[in-house]
Formats: sequence, C-alpha cells, structure tokens
Amino acid sequence: MSAAPPTVPGPRGAAWARWVGVFLARIVWNTRAVGRSNVPTDGPFILAANHTGLMDGPVVVGVSPRPVHMLVKESMFTGAVGTFLHAAGQISVDQDGGRSALAAGIGVLRRGGGLGIFPEGNRGRGDVSTGHAGVAWLALNGKAQVVPVAVLGTRSTGQKVSALPRFRHRIHVEFGEPFLVERRPGTSGKVALEEANVQIREALSSLVVEAVARTGIALPADGPEQDAVV
Repeated sequence: MSAAPPTVPGPRGAAWARWVGVFLARIVWNTRAVGRSNVPTDGPFILAANHTGLMDGPVVVGVSPRPVHMLVKESMFTGAVGTFLHAAGQISVDQDGGRSALAAGIGVLRRGGGLGIFPEGNRGRGDVSTGHAGVAWLALNGKAQVVPVAVLGTRSTGQKVSALPRFRHRIHVEFGEPFLVERRPGTSGKVALEEANVQIREALSSLVVEAVARTGIALPADGPEQDAVV
C-alpha cells in the first residue's frame, strides 16, 4: 500500500493567522520590524529565524509582509492550541525525522508560498551556533529565496523558554537580505546540502550579531536547561 500524500496547508489559514500575529506583535507587545522590504513580493520564500522563546513564531508571522506557514514541533499540536495551529495552516514537525513536514513545506513552496523555520530546531540562546539541514533541503529543492530573520527580546536571561513577554515588552525583528542557495556543478547532493546549511547558518548568525549590536537587546545567556532550575 502506498503512503498517503502529505497534507499541504492551503493559503487561507496562514492569511488570517497573520492578523492574529499582528495583534500580538503590535498591540500586546511593542514590536519593531526592520527590513520588511527584503521579503520577496512574489514567489517562494523561507524566513529562517533564530529561536529563543515561545512567542518567536507568532511575532514573525505578525510582522512578515506576506503570510507564512511556520514549522512547529509536533508536541504543540494538542488541545485548543493544536486546533488553532491546524486551522492557521501551520506545519507539524513530527518525530520521523521531519519527512512529512518537509513534504508539506515543499508543497507550499511549489505554489509560491512562504515558510517560517527555526534552523536551530529548539528554543535556546538564539545565537545560531547550530543549525539543522531541513531549511537547506527546502531551499534547494523548493528553489526558494532565504531571508534570515533576527528575533530579539522574546525571552530574557533567567526566564524559561516557555515564558511569555510582559505586556508592551520591546521586541525587535530584523529581516536580512534574501539569497538563493544552489548546488554547484559537479557537487553531490550531500555536499550541496552541507554547503547550503552552512551558508544559511552563517548568514543568520551574522544578522543576529549585527542586530544585537544595533539595538542593545541582548540574547539570553541561558538555554532550555534553565527550565530545570527556575
């Protein structure tokens, strides 16, 4: 028996979810977005953002000039939150190595839509010291422009990674220059994936460092281990 085709979320959910994100980013919190014009006005694109806190995804959705489908870990898709995420067109990253999420993401890109991904995978310090190759695979196979996105202020040192920013807290989101990752002639698929992953990680890491210097908003000095001691 052949496997069921992946469920590719339609554009409608991401379109209305964007307004929820706008409310959170602009009304609940004081979010400043810089470089929104760097997001391509048409065609497939990927927003590759650093990840420190629970609300990074909603904030990115709210300040992006185009609707995006965020890749969200499977454990979030439970109860009322899970129902909302499904309706909002977000993509569940399951425990099978993310294959179904990658397939759904490719479907979004092939229709000219946008994805939001945290290359680090989990909430932490947000310094992009590591990066999973899923974003690189999607960028290469979906022929999508990659836009690095620095998110600052959603979590401070000492707070749990699940903490919510206080009302009207200052948050900064910065969109970097878009770029394409391409397979060099004569390189294997594995090498192309490794090179693309490094290119994306370095571009995002550099943007985060520059954004911290420009804004004075520091990254948290602790990671998920803080949850065990607070």
